[in-house]
Amino acid sequence: MPSVSAAPSALSGARLAGTARLRFWGLDIYQARLWVRPGFQAPDFARHTFALELDYLRNFTRTEIATRSIEEMRRISRFSDARAEEWQGALRAALPDVKKGDSITGLHLPGTGVRFLLNGKPYGEVRDPEFAPLFFGIWLSPATSEPALRQSLLAQVQP
Repeated sequence: MPSVSAAPSALSGARLAGTARLRFWGLDIYQARLWVRPGFQAPDFARHTFALELDYLRNFTRTEIATRSIEEMRRISRFSDARAEEWQGALRAALPDVKKGDSITGLHLPGTGVRFLLNGKPYGEVRDPEFAPLFFGIWLSPATSEPALRQSLLAQVQP
């Protein structure tokens, strides 16, 4: 398990809350790590600054990631097709194509949006405070399609 010193530099004082591996139809997709600051509370995750790291175990295009993200966000909440297109375009612009071994970190910035890092270096952002809670809800909302993954990511968070 990574140490506190492995926390994303953009999130000083963070600690590892949990890790999880996503498998889909028997294929390993990514290894995830959630980094939180003291006081983080899962029911109110949208109020907190935190980082979610995904270490990819397969290659994906930015379009594949953006499309799947919007599908998963729609499990969390309803939003218009126009909003979905806007957010999908913003994700395609903010994310890279990933290769096996790449790491994308999403930094949640309450009231601002999401900043993305590729292999620890700034890459892109989606500056929309309505987008961010739905995007991170893919992993942290009780309505996630992967409740066991959510539980593992939040394993070290105090109730």
